[in-house]
Amino acid sequence: MFESLTALQLARLQFAITASYHFLFVPLTLGLSLLLAIMESVYVMTQKPIWKQMTQFWGLLFGINFAMGVATGITLEFQFGTNWAYYSHYVGDIFGSLLAIEGLMAFFLEATLIGLFFFGWKKLSKQAHLCVTWGLALATNFSALWILIANAWMQNPVGSTFNVDTLRMELTNFYDVFFNPVAQSKFVHTVSAGYVTGAVFVMAVSAWYLLQKRYVEFAKRSMTVAVSFGLASALSVIVLGDESGYTATQNQKMKIAAMEAVWNTEKAPADLLVFAIPDQQKRQNSFELKIPYLLGIIATRSFSTEIPGMNELEAQAITRIKSGQKAYQALQELRKNRTNQTAVEQFEKHKSDLGYGLLLKKYTLNVYQADEATIKKAAADTIPNVIPLFILFRVMVAAGFLMLAYFVIGFWYSIKRRFTEKSWFLKSSIAMLPLPWIAIMSGWMVAEHGRQPWAIEGVLPTFLASSNHDKSSLLFSLSLFVLFYTVLFIFDVMLLKKYIKTGPDIFETKD
Repeated sequence: MFESLTALQLARLQFAITASYHFLFVPLTLGLSLLLAIMESVYVMTQKPIWKQMTQFWGLLFGINFAMGVATGITLEFQFGTNWAYYSHYVGDIFGSLLAIEGLMAFFLEATLIGLFFFGWKKLSKQAHLCVTWGLALATNFSALWILIANAWMQNPVGSTFNVDTLRMELTNFYDVFFNPVAQSKFVHTVSAGYVTGAVFVMAVSAWYLLQKRYVEFAKRSMTVAVSFGLASALSVIVLGDESGYTATQNQKMKIAAMEAVWNTEKAPADLLVFAIPDQQKRQNSFELKIPYLLGIIATRSFSTEIPGMNELEAQAITRIKSGQKAYQALQELRKNRTNQTAVEQFEKHKSDLGYGLLLKKYTLNVYQADEATIKKAAADTIPNVIPLFILFRVMVAAGFLMLAYFVIGFWYSIKRRFTEKSWFLKSSIAMLPLPWIAIMSGWMVAEHGRQPWAIEGVLPTFLASSNHDKSSLLFSLSLFVLFYTVLFIFDVMLLKKYIKTGPDIFETKD
């Protein structure tokens, strides 16, 4: 099955699979953490034991999911050293600090608070335990913040510079890294998607109870909280998704053009392509269905700003590759003689394009002597695979709006107190359960695949970032990961299913 793949493709596949398994658990952890805090707040304010039971029951499911998330997530941090050794060497000063903070948040702060959450019910006062639950929710979200800042830096590498002496990227301004505009929009968008996942999960389980006429009061209250929380979160996902698209338009123009299959720059404002069949070989689309002006207005928030097409961006890449050749040549001269003032001036002039020059290493070791044909090959690599990006982006958007419509209907039934009367809505709630994960996985594939051929946008090509492993070792470890993570996933589903079937009666309703 994997025999035709190169070592680089296997390394990418291994990281993608392990990250995907991990991300099956992350959104639900994010969503349930805040729902727990809301439910316990109602318990402390009303003193009604059913709200305590709700917090404990959903907290149990949260705990199972959290444990699986930690078990699958810790592997990813080690993979930066095993499968992506040059990446770790090249940007470790920046990326490593963010991973370290994330590790402290996830494996120390979160772990401590989750222990207090489960074992502190009879040892802490109600108010103190509520503070623990809110602290757990905040720690869970702040843990996600740091990993998303790290990922955003890969998309938009601000606050850093290349050091000629160490031949590495080094941190120059932590403030710029933390307040990276890509990080801010990505964080809120991703976390809100997790909230939607938690809300859909609670509604699906509650709907199942209502259809079986079990734990009716418990399920109705859970569903009422989840539908309001989910509606606000779904609106936030859409609004912040638009913001993420706008920031990408500023610094990842090729990704936007590929997502929308824009081959040639159109007159502003560009039309939104609702449906088409892109042909990457011919660089054209068939069967186009467009909405006039909408893409330009959404992506640029103006009527006069163009969205450059992939062909034009490829031509710009050729110019930057040639500039990168000069930076690379100057760097070689500086490695021989650090006092060469001519080389210093040339490198400073062209160093922002050094990463583009490194694209040539895929085809030649003599970067600054590459001919025009080689430069064009390297420039063509800057266009990602358009068809999966085009399709997955539309899957994500369609799923997002479908969930918004679902929450609007659910919120209306919640106001009218008619959940139990609408069996079709309850059945739909169960059917909706996979949709948040489909939307989230589609979105992440768009974000990460759309960045190719870069491990770090404009700085380090992916093919240079990997470790020097042979295919057999990668195939062996990939097989083990798939087997182990599949077992963990099945175990997680079995545990969740067991306690959902058992129901909230395992927790006492007395105060």
